[in-house]
Amino acid sequence: MRLRTPLALLGAAVLVFVGPPLLTAGEDADTGTRIPGLRFMVPNTPGGGYDVTARTAAKNAEDAGLTHSIEVFNLPGAGGTVGLSRLVSEHGNGKLAMSMGLGVVGAVRSNDAPKTLADTTPIARLTEEQNVVVVAADSPYRTIDELVGAWREDPGGLPVGGGSSPGGPDHLASMLTARAAGIAPKRVNYVPFDGGGELLASVLGSKVAFGVSGVGECLDQIRAGELRLLAVTGPRRARGLDAPTLREAGYDVDFTNWRGVVAPPGLSDAERSKLVRLFEELHRSPEWQGSMRRNGWDDAFLTGEEFGAFLDAQDGRVVSVLKELGL
Repeated sequence: MRLRTPLALLGAAVLVFVGPPLLTAGEDADTGTRIPGLRFMVPNTPGGGYDVTARTAAKNAEDAGLTHSIEVFNLPGAGGTVGLSRLVSEHGNGKLAMSMGLGVVGAVRSNDAPKTLADTTPIARLTEEQNVVVVAADSPYRTIDELVGAWREDPGGLPVGGGSSPGGPDHLASMLTARAAGIAPKRVNYVPFDGGGELLASVLGSKVAFGVSGVGECLDQIRAGELRLLAVTGPRRARGLDAPTLREAGYDVDFTNWRGVVAPPGLSDAERSKLVRLFEELHRSPEWQGSMRRNGWDDAFLTGEEFGAFLDAQDGRVVSVLKELGL
């Protein structure tokens, strides 16, 4: 007993000195990226751009070892403003984030929503991408000029579908294209869907004559030959896809969309910093860089206060374009 007691005391002393650093160091510390119980809200239906972005980010973050068990869930409605209202009501919840983009900015305006993005905590802008003009594989329109020719003759009879509310990216891209083609935007029959998943089903089912959506939402169907890509709306051709820009085709349009992440209001500095740090590390990871290439997304990373200033500017952009189009 006299020999074992000193050894036991020595072991206890070692645990006292070694234990605290082991408990406080590593990824679970305040300086890390792990957020146990993190939930990622998607404010539209499965299959849309916000959904694909959120699920890709969650999987990449887990694969990169940045955090684990992120729950992604959908709360669709009113172009994203139902989800936005829920987010704002979760005041001080540092374990909730929402995937969003230009569509939510427009929906706030078109729905006269009581809660706006100014009520949230900006975390990060992640990506930018072009919109695409697509038709079903069995559509009679094989080029953008053929489609526009028929559209000019009967703007109301050729419905165009988009995965965003009026004021959102798909709506704005459609209206800017119409104006460039000499069609009065007010004559366009725009059919909004709550996300790209619903839009794709309607294009493939010929419920609309053509669709305008983000390239990442249509990429698999384009590559599979289910959709025919007629044009892209941005300043350059999309990587790996054979279609002209609208400007190349003679229509003066240069339009891109973006997506990012916001969190509830009332977060502590530590909670906000940890969410920002998680997405900073995600942005650096090879997993995320590979996902951007595969989905045709361009890097547009921006965080914190700079992202907040960008959100304010985007609200002004939406208002300006709608006034310019007479809408």
